[in-house]
Amino acid sequence: MFRPKKTVRARELRRDMTPFERKLWQMLRDHQMEGFHWRRQHPIGPYIADFACVAAKLIVELDGNSHDGRENEDANRDAALRELGWRTLRIPNCDLMRDSENVWATTASHLPNTDYQPR
Repeated sequence: MFRPKKTVRARELRRDMTPFERKLWQMLRDHQMEGFHWRRQHPIGPYIADFACVAAKLIVELDGNSHDGRENEDANRDAALRELGWRTLRIPNCDLMRDSENVWATTASHLPNTDYQPR
């Protein structure tokens, strides 16, 4: 059966998530943030988003050391996704490890019609 390259790559990325991606995925999946469903390693156009909420058209990208010096590429990617109707929230890995509650609150604040209350 033929599978597009993006689908095959997305499956590989799901299988080989970083520890940071596993932590955020656990938070998103377990808590079903504000009732919104999330997908991990979701193909969108020519890109694969770390985490995507299709209903809110919100992407959460975890940025580690591999993004150092790639700010222009990331900005171009974000602009292209914006043209497709998506918003991108970039979160440094260190922020997730330091204060996951704040990451949760920040992400929830970017969802439509949510009044986030800390747990």
